[in-house]
Amino acid sequence: MNLSFNRELRLLTPEQFKNVFKDPIPAASPQITILAKPNGLDHPRLGLAIPKKHVKLAVGRNRIRRVTREHFRLHQHDLPALDFVVIAKGGSGTLSNEALNKLLGKLWQRVIRRYNG
Repeated sequence: MNLSFNRELRLLTPEQFKNVFKDPIPAASPQITILAKPNGLDHPRLGLAIPKKHVKLAVGRNRIRRVTREHFRLHQHDLPALDFVVIAKGGSGTLSNEALNKLLGKLWQRVIRRYNG
């Protein structure tokens, strides 16, 4: 099982992001929102939106990116072929890595339930 996180697993262009923002499958918490949309490929892809407005310091934004990418990398084989955009909201910078991982796990499951159901 390949657990890499290479270019084909990322949303890279503004068009790819815009596609997800049009009529997505949402899963939200007060700190994080995940939007998803079927991508027609055989694997999931991840895009990140961590605005300065909500996470002021670069070190905080980078930590959220790193933890989210790692969580996605380890769980990519459990996810359906969807494009995901993870959006950080106010308060996400104060979550510990453990709490962030737990929250991401819950939100992935919620998106998958809505997609299947």
